[in-house]
Amino acid sequence: MPSSDFIVIGAGVIGLAVARELKRQYAWASVRVLEKEAEPGRHSSGRNSGVLHSGIYYAPGSLKAELCRKGRAEMAAYHAAHHLPLNRCGKILVPTSPKDAPQLENLYRRAHENGVRAEKLDEATLRELEPAARSATGEALWVPDTAVGTPGEVLKTLTQEVRALGVEVCCRAEVAKIDAATRKITLRHGEALTFGYAVNAAGLHSDRIAHEFGMGQDYALLPFKGLYWKLSEEAGIRLNHLIYPVPDARTLTLGVHTTTATDGTIYLGPTAVPAFGREHYRGLESVRLPEAARMTRDLARMFLHDRDGYRQQAWLEGRRYFRRWFFEAVRELLPAVKPEHLLPAAKVGLHPRLFDRKSGALLKDFIILKNSHSLHILGATSPAWTSAFPFARHVCEKMDSPVTRRFSDPPSHDPNQGASSS
Repeated sequence: MPSSDFIVIGAGVIGLAVARELKRQYAWASVRVLEKEAEPGRHSSGRNSGVLHSGIYYAPGSLKAELCRKGRAEMAAYHAAHHLPLNRCGKILVPTSPKDAPQLENLYRRAHENGVRAEKLDEATLRELEPAARSATGEALWVPDTAVGTPGEVLKTLTQEVRALGVEVCCRAEVAKIDAATRKITLRHGEALTFGYAVNAAGLHSDRIAHEFGMGQDYALLPFKGLYWKLSEEAGIRLNHLIYPVPDARTLTLGVHTTTATDGTIYLGPTAVPAFGREHYRGLESVRLPEAARMTRDLARMFLHDRDGYRQQAWLEGRRYFRRWFFEAVRELLPAVKPEHLLPAAKVGLHPRLFDRKSGALLKDFIILKNSHSLHILGATSPAWTSAFPFARHVCEKMDSPVTRRFSDPPSHDPNQGASSS
């Protein structure tokens, strides 16, 4: 029965970054990554917008604020070191309603508290920097360090890098059963593996994996679907920056915004409409009745109790599933856009939010649970891609088990001492 000192479940950007960090810290240990798909990053990591967030949105002192600021710089440096495309365009935040003025001020203060560069713009300066954008108050906020990278290329490069370090990345290796007591994982095709320490970086399936380990029973993931449109070149609108609305402070939903990809395509979106399956991208794909019923109950509970203004969010985002209401959201940012300028886009993502069954609320920070033989990364949603590299170091620092202590120092004689067979 193949055995590994460390097993990482999930080959998204977080799983691969954790595997790389494990190999760096415990060079003599065997590390294996299990990925259920045919290649890494087929879900959240490979489908995200590619935006390297600055860290302006997150509460000062939160894990997201700390890791996002560090992660943006490191992810940008990774693009440069590996000659990957990166659009260093910056971001402009605009109020779409006069009532957004206090939140714009709050974000300006928060930027400085989080060590993020930000500058207020008056109406004349906004018109000069971004003629197509509209501000309901005449003011805006410029965040120069936001950029757009290439998630697909990062995942390919990172996969090659971890394999070169000696990590075994196993694709088509779906976890079917976990026996935490004996530290055994059985894969869907029947192979059984044992491990010394397991890291759950399974993204959209992370809560389910944690439950199999007997961990995190109070948490469940609620996926929200991100639908996009493209801006037609016939619109004649050139954007020099990403244009974002000032977000609702209660929800951390960023609203419909623009993203200029490295190939010049301007995407509009995403939405944040409920999905009823962990991989519910289109139609009834990946919708299973028991799980859909659970998700519906959790959504209904949030709507009933109206935690963090969820009723208003559900109303606004639900309407944006339809082209007419999506167009209205775009017009609040770019008044010159016409309905015919919206082109269908194949781009669809899922935004996995962590629901706390005890409080009935969606959690706003990363959650890490651990015991002596496993660690579970829950709620690794935005800015997880931006934060991946410092997040991986943070995860490895959290580990404390006989396995990590065993490999803290290099062996005194045989370099293969303690390494498990593969």
